[in-house]
Amino acid sequence: MGTWNSRGLRGSALEDFINHTNERYLEKGLALIQKIPTPITPVRIDKEHRHITLAYFEQKSTVDYIGAVQGIPICFDAKECSSDTFPLQNIHEHQVAFMEAFEKQEGIAFLVIYFSMRNELYYMRFAEMKQFWERKESGGRKSIRYEELHPGYFMTLQNGYFVPYLEAIQRDLEERD
Repeated sequence: MGTWNSRGLRGSALEDFINHTNERYLEKGLALIQKIPTPITPVRIDKEHRHITLAYFEQKSTVDYIGAVQGIPICFDAKECSSDTFPLQNIHEHQVAFMEAFEKQEGIAFLVIYFSMRNELYYMRFAEMKQFWERKESGGRKSIRYEELHPGYFMTLQNGYFVPYLEAIQRDLEERD
């Protein structure tokens, strides 16, 4: 069981951008994507400020977002990276298993990785993530280097807050056919 402490949420700016994007996609009738809350059990509460200061995760979460785009089920997780090397320890085995099962049900699973030092977003297809995961599992490199990523799946943050992942999903679908 993991512990959560309110020193600040890592990746919260990225989640804010994605949440805003999801609202825009919903308004335009393009997609219905929901943020999946991580269930927690509060242990310590600051009653004066009404904040949870210590809590335990009740269960392993699967992914951050789930929903449908034009009738296609999608799920994805948002990850933030402050260097040019993305550590695979940021992806958990139960997430890989969930995403693999999701893809077997003809859904699309992916990661949105924000390289904060470069201010760049990357759409990582599940198949690509799985290759890096299997490399790690077989004793290889335990991280992904920026240079290893497919140049066609980088996304540009639009209007300062909009994460255009629908275009990347379209490309992903075209390459699957």
